[in-house]
Amino acid sequence: MSISNVTQAATVALLGNPNTGKSTLFNALSGIRQRVGNYPGVTVEKKTGSCTADGVKLSLIDLPGSYSLAPRSPDEMVAVDVLLGRRADTPQPDMVLCIIDASNLERNLYLVSQVLEVGLPMVIALNMIDVAEERGITIDIPALEKKIGVPVIPIQANRKQGLDGLRTALANAVGKTPAKYVSPFPEAFQQEVTALEKHLNQQATKPLPRYLAERLLLDVGGYVETFVSERFGRSALEEVTAARARLAEQGIPTPAVEAMSRYDWASKTLAGAVVRPKGRKVTFSDRIDAVLTHKVLGTIIFVSLMAVVFLSIFWFATPLMDSIDWLFGLLGEAVGANLAEGPLRSLLVDGVIGGVGGVIIFLPQILILFLFIAILEDCGYMARAAYLMDKLMSRVGLSGKSFIPLLSSFACAIPGVMAARVIENRRDRLVTILVAPLMSCSARLPVYALLIAAFIPDWRVQGLTMLAMYLVGIVAAVLVAWTLKSTILRGETPPFVMELPGYKIPSIATVLSRVADRGLAFLYRAGTLILAVSILVWLVSYFPRSAETEQSVRDAHAAQLAQLQAETEALRPAAEAAAKAEESKAEESKATPAKAADGEEAAATDPAILALQEKETQLAELESHIDGEVNGALLRESYLGQAGKWVEPIVRPLGWDWRIGCAAIASFPAREVIVGTLGVIYNLGDDNDEESAPLQQALKDAKWPDGRPVYTLPVALSIMVFFALCAQCGATLAVIKRETNSWGWPIFTFVYMTGLAYIAALATYQIGTLIMRA
Repeated sequence: MSISNVTQAATVALLGNPNTGKSTLFNALSGIRQRVGNYPGVTVEKKTGSCTADGVKLSLIDLPGSYSLAPRSPDEMVAVDVLLGRRADTPQPDMVLCIIDASNLERNLYLVSQVLEVGLPMVIALNMIDVAEERGITIDIPALEKKIGVPVIPIQANRKQGLDGLRTALANAVGKTPAKYVSPFPEAFQQEVTALEKHLNQQATKPLPRYLAERLLLDVGGYVETFVSERFGRSALEEVTAARARLAEQGIPTPAVEAMSRYDWASKTLAGAVVRPKGRKVTFSDRIDAVLTHKVLGTIIFVSLMAVVFLSIFWFATPLMDSIDWLFGLLGEAVGANLAEGPLRSLLVDGVIGGVGGVIIFLPQILILFLFIAILEDCGYMARAAYLMDKLMSRVGLSGKSFIPLLSSFACAIPGVMAARVIENRRDRLVTILVAPLMSCSARLPVYALLIAAFIPDWRVQGLTMLAMYLVGIVAAVLVAWTLKSTILRGETPPFVMELPGYKIPSIATVLSRVADRGLAFLYRAGTLILAVSILVWLVSYFPRSAETEQSVRDAHAAQLAQLQAETEALRPAAEAAAKAEESKAEESKATPAKAADGEEAAATDPAILALQEKETQLAELESHIDGEVNGALLRESYLGQAGKWVEPIVRPLGWDWRIGCAAIASFPAREVIVGTLGVIYNLGDDNDEESAPLQQALKDAKWPDGRPVYTLPVALSIMVFFALCAQCGATLAVIKRETNSWGWPIFTFVYMTGLAYIAALATYQIGTLIMRA
């Protein structure tokens, strides 16, 4: 572990309990020199950075917050593997920087004792020293250093106090030998660990570290058992079982012996080094908690706060989203104006610019939501919110920590999925991620609005229908979560144990860093996939492209167009003469503003000019109508149109024709494109929105070949239910892949949601039709 030249980079692993200020300290040390990713094969975030301490270059690895180094899943095994140098993608740390809460030393020393056992040089950052002082706790730091055997540096990470001393301690620890550590376990236990280690390594090509042999003995049903069973066979576990039985006979039960031994060590370590007040002092945090965690008051405040958060997201994000949409529209127009009509222009404008714009438009919502989450998390409120919601969420097998991610998904599933990182339990985190896309996000609103406005005339029923669509997603999410927790993600539900951290003023640097991380991760990960999918959809909707089809449509309107153009040109001379006359009048009346105003009014009401304007408007509408018919005809002949006809037998039981099937297929990358796609299919162009009266009328007028209307109330409800439950968002699936670090879970999400959507839409149409006929 030692290095010969202290000016070379040394690797430092940051480890600590949750809510000890570890991320704040990491950000303070590394500044902007940090990178975020995932450890290969697991969902754990990999955060690395660098800094210089007294001339020594340090590479920092921010390990996940943990109360213990007892792995029960591959995710929890990451920290142990990094410390033991067992991950090929990460160098073994030269030392550990352990961050502990000065106001809660006994529990934090539990983790310290485990790190000491790993056998790496260590420096302890004694954070929240101000909180300890507020609670009347006196710490003799030199005595604590002497008892633990490692440097202990008092700091306040959120105020960047004590960091110079910490950097010096880190620089001094480079190349030093690990502290001498006496195991707190009974002698008989240590002998069993030695025997087990010897037994396992007899035939092993790669020795099993003693720490893992100890964990194997301690963690009944833990991940190390699975790992050892796969590597050493069932006989190894039989040896472990026999060792545990021998220890039990001697009055040393596993795993209880660990808690007894380590807390006993912590208690002896603190004796004489820490003085606590006799009575527990009521702190500022205690007084606030009496209100914020109150069953009634706390819930009212929580609901009010969430309402403010989500209303703020819509208020603040809408103008920013409109601006982004406008900018990408301008960009598309600029590129389109400088390129000739053809595949390249369509690819750049509709595929690339449209695809990128379709992703970036969600960025304001994501940044604003994570800004609120980061502030609430850093000030200490999120732990209280999880505590309040735990009873509600536990009824479907989740914990209170799932509430915020699911609530976030009503705005957009992407930040909701990313917000699930706050859930430590892997199964709960996965279930939350898998059901988050069922929450009705804002992208579903255009679909609801279009169909409700077209087919449900009563405004009171319109409101109830909109509410029902939201309830469909919520009920489905509850049922799916319960099913997942009862089947493929079944497992022991850990009790909801969460430390309520002290309140503090959020660190601006930490908040901005978290928001920037989430924003960049979204742009990079989701943007690349959704762009590729958008280009793919453009390809299948653009090709094959028949010049004959376009010409036949234009020929059908050629005579009408020519007549209108001729009528327009015939009116132009008189209108231009009238315009010149009005300009002359305006010049003459410049000296008198009243006359100037009269001149303008006369120009706006001149019969010749108005006749030309009316004819030009008719001409523009006809040209737009022809373009719409051309686009509709080309789309119907495209691969996408052919796919719509191909899936018609599948979607017909839902009451849909090939045109609805075609629009649904085009909506799989992003469900909001259905409105524009329907506009193209019905020859109205792709610039129609959900409030478009012509599009609503076109849906009402659509007929089957036998003359029956395509769109009935059951069909409209069937489409809305399908869109409420289907996984039609490539960006969300891309983010699920990123967060789970596996393609398996996004594929599972797509399959189960699409199947659920089809069954629910089928039931809606069939039952609705029966009721309408009754």
